[in-house]
Amino acid sequence: MSRYHLAQINIGRLRAPVDHPMIADFVANLARINALADGHPGFVWRLTGDGDDATDIKPDASDPMMALNMSVWTDPQSLGAFVYRSDHVAIMRRRHEWFEKLELYMALWWVPVGHRPTVEEGWGKVETLRRLGPTAEAFTFRQPFPAPDADQAPPPVLDECA
Repeated sequence: MSRYHLAQINIGRLRAPVDHPMIADFVANLARINALADGHPGFVWRLTGDGDDATDIKPDASDPMMALNMSVWTDPQSLGAFVYRSDHVAIMRRRHEWFEKLELYMALWWVPVGHRPTVEEGWGKVETLRRLGPTAEAFTFRQPFPAPDADQAPPPVLDECA
């Protein structure tokens, strides 16, 4: 049994403020998708702000349109199953309606069991991945690295949502 869990952050730049009608359908689905994550095998924790989601958390004070989601999972396969093989994928397929296209929008990294990553930690992992590419510090589904107490990396998660 590993002493590490997988943390993830995904970021996006909204096309309009979160309370704008253009974003309404995204916001209307948050509770349903968050509940789906909460009950999914391998789910450990997710970041929430004042409500039951993270829409009020601003990771970049210089850009109020930036949004984020962070969570912790037991392993990449559990997270991949939620992201690409649950009802979550239907929302991901519509992301272009609500978010601008970003070259880099997700980072994964290992955390000790029980650790809850901060926004600053997650934002730093995105920057590390942007600067260095996949490393043991921050990686992707396609190029995973082993947990610090593992001999080999988990298999890549190669699913796509189109």
